[in-house]
Amino acid sequence: MAIKVARIPYLGCEPFYYDMDRRGIQLLNMASNTTAAALRNGEIDSAPVPMTDCLGLDDRFQPIAGFCITAAGSSGASVLHSKVPITELNGSPISIPEEASTSRSLLQILLTLKHGIKPGPFVDSQNDPDSHDALLLVGNQSLRRRRGVRGFPHKYDLAQEWSEWTGLPFVFSRWMVRADMDRADASILEDALYVGQEDWLDNLYKMSGPRDDLLMLPKDVLEHVQSLRFYMGVTEQKSIELFTQHLSSLGLSQG
Repeated sequence: MAIKVARIPYLGCEPFYYDMDRRGIQLLNMASNTTAAALRNGEIDSAPVPMTDCLGLDDRFQPIAGFCITAAGSSGASVLHSKVPITELNGSPISIPEEASTSRSLLQILLTLKHGIKPGPFVDSQNDPDSHDALLLVGNQSLRRRRGVRGFPHKYDLAQEWSEWTGLPFVFSRWMVRADMDRADASILEDALYVGQEDWLDNLYKMSGPRDDLLMLPKDVLEHVQSLRFYMGVTEQKSIELFTQHLSSLGLSQG
């Protein structure tokens, strides 16, 4: 049977998938916040799972070769747009998209522990987001509006906020795989992840012109992808441990 992998429609994930079709890996389009459940239900074999959801997976699943998506500074992948400075958001309603599970927890940690304010209610971004005091954008939606949002003059990249506060990169997601996956299939998947990243970057300027869906030129695409890291290291592991500690201290659910 073909290996089934969740395809998250974010620009930062695209390099991972570049070599998968050629290898016969089946890609299933999914929102990032549904991947953990899809793994548990056996719908897929592997996926880039948001960090908060990784923490709730049991020992039937494991990271694959340290692949992850992380940012050590401003990447535009998760940005809070606000009508007032962030320190004035005490009790203010904040619009957040449903798929932003990890960014939601990160924002709550930053507001509470870094800035010392009580977050207001987090509300569904589908319900008139411009009417709230702040607006969180993630993924491609964030990149499309990277120049700013009218009426929201203050902008905060959450990974940059975390890095300035902790001195560590922020890990948004990790690639997880079924622990009982056939070893040969696991090797195919791991190699596809390695090769895809290398070939995607090498062929970026050959394979497309401007990305109209993101309002980005190839140089903008390259700049965004190069602002991300795709492998776990010592600092990434420390960041996950610290993030987990903060989640626990605030009583936030994991997974």
